[in-house]
Amino acid sequence: MGSSKIIALDLGKFKSVCCVMDAATRESAFETVQTSPALLHELLVKHLTASASDTLVVFETCDLAGWVHDLCLTLGVRVIVTHAHGEAWQWRRVKRKTDRDDALKLAKLALLDQLGPVHMPTPDQRQRRRLVLHRRSVVSRRTQSRNAIRAIFNQQGLSLAKGGKQWTIAGIAQLREHARPLADCDLADLWRGRLDVELSMMQAADAQLKALDARLDELARDDPRIKLLQTVKGVGPRVAEAVVLHLDDPHRFKSADHVAGYAGLVPKQIESGQMSRFGHITRRGPALLRSMLVESAWVVWRHNTWAQAWVAKISRGSRARRKIAMVALARKLLTMLWSMLKHNRPFRTPAIGPPLAAACPT
Repeated sequence: MGSSKIIALDLGKFKSVCCVMDAATRESAFETVQTSPALLHELLVKHLTASASDTLVVFETCDLAGWVHDLCLTLGVRVIVTHAHGEAWQWRRVKRKTDRDDALKLAKLALLDQLGPVHMPTPDQRQRRRLVLHRRSVVSRRTQSRNAIRAIFNQQGLSLAKGGKQWTIAGIAQLREHARPLADCDLADLWRGRLDVELSMMQAADAQLKALDARLDELARDDPRIKLLQTVKGVGPRVAEAVVLHLDDPHRFKSADHVAGYAGLVPKQIESGQMSRFGHITRRGPALLRSMLVESAWVVWRHNTWAQAWVAKISRGSRARRKIAMVALARKLLTMLWSMLKHNRPFRTPAIGPPLAAACPT
C-alpha cells in the first residue's frame, strides 16, 4: 500500500464520518463533520502526515465524489475512489451497520489493498457527462407525457396513430383540437384539461431538448473523437459522445473484455464443482452508456450487413434469441468503437464468421 495513514470517508449529503487509521498499529479514530468543501479541507489538513504523499484518502463513488477527489488532489494526497460492488464490500448477516462501520471497513479494505479503484474523469469531462445524462432525463420526461396522453385517449375510447406518427406537427395539432384549459373544463371534460397539461409539459421538454442538443453539438464540433466514431453507419452524435465521455482515455482498458466488463455487457459466470455456466449480463457500470449502446445496436443492425450477419450468427435464426443477439451486438459495437478510439482509425467492416450451426460439426 505504501501509506502510513489512511483516511476513510463515508460521505453523506449533510454529514460525513471520517475514520483515521494508522497503517502500522491499525489504531483508528473517528470524527464527524458537516459535508462542505471548507470543513472537509480543514479535516484533511488536520490529519495529514509530514509528507502528504504518505496519506491515503479513500471513499465510495457518489454525487459528491468529484469535488472531494479534486480537493484531495489539491492537497497532494493519494486518493482512491472505489465502488461498493465487490464481494469483499458486501454486508451480510450483520446486526449493526452504521456510518462508522462503513468508514472503518473502507479503511480495513484499503489496508489490505482490496479496494477496486474507479476512474475519475477531469472536471470538464464530468460536466459533459452530466449534460448527456441530463438530456436523457428530459427525454424520459417527454416519453412520460406521451404515454400519459395515450392513456388519456384509451380511457376515453379514442384511438391514436401508432409509433411516432402521432408526434409529428400534424399529429400534435390534432391533439390540441381535443385539449382545453383545465379551468374551463366541466366535470365530464376533465380529461381535456389533463390533455392540455400534458401537451404543455411535452412542448416544454421539446424546447429544452433543442437547447441541449444545440449545446452538445457545439461541444462535439471541437472533439474529433466524436466525428471518428460516427464513421460507423447507425452511430449518431449522442451515442458517440456517450462512448467518448465514459471511456475517456481508451488506453486505460487492457482488452476488449475489460471494456465490455466496464459497461456491464459481460455475462455472469457461476461455477460450483463440476457445474459452470453463464447467466445474464452483470449490468454493472454506467447504465446510460449500456442502454444507449443497446438502442444504437438496433439502428446499426438495420443499416449494416455485417451487423445482420452477426445477429443471425448469435440468434441461430431464432426470433426468440433476437434480443440476446442485440445485447451481444451492443457489446461488439462497444469494443469496435473502443478500438477505433485507441488506434485513432475510422471504421473498417469486421469479418464475421459463418453461422454457429454451420461452423460447429454435428
